Amino acid sequence: MKINYIRLSKKISYILRHHPEAIGITLDAYGFADENELLKGLNQKYSFGRSITHEDIVYLIENSEKQRFAIQDDKIRALYGHSLPSKVIKAVKQPPVLLYHGTSPEVLQAIREKGLLPMNRQYVHLSEDRKTAEQVGRRHCQHPVILVIEAQKAYQNGISFFYGNDTTWLSQSIPPAYIHQ
Repeated sequence: MKINYIRLSKKISYILRHHPEAIGITLDAYGFADENELLKGLNQKYSFGRSITHEDIVYLIENSEKQRFAIQDDKIRALYGHSLPSKVIKAVKQPPVLLYHGTSPEVLQAIREKGLLPMNRQYVHLSEDRKTAEQVGRRHCQHPVILVIEAQKAYQNGISFFYGNDTTWLSQSIPPAYIHQ
């Protein structure tokens, strides 16, 4: 039976980003879960028509437009989007010169005053290109505002950046001085 990989991706995202306890697993300080425990929990709690296997997870990762997960040894983690109470540790990396952030016009004044804040997530999500930022911004409104982040300048002035995936970068916050429209 064919697996609905979109549904599987959403379930794994929910578990690894927000609620590992929903299937009785724990994450280490880097956000990794034992892949066998994840598979066991998924298969016990949800019905996908057949048991989910390691091969299904690999297929999901290799064929997804959005690189959401990484497997290392026999562990798996979400690369970004966490809202867990304890911060997922990430390695600081030098970002590109510019990054982008799509948002709704309604929050623009607050961003100008306070900068970009993670809100209910652990990190602020930034995009490597305008197109991705626009797609992300459309989740909030039909006509998003695209902000330009002087990432390299911010990094040189002590703002930490973390690699999420090929299109996503993360930061704990971005002060207004590095944000332009």
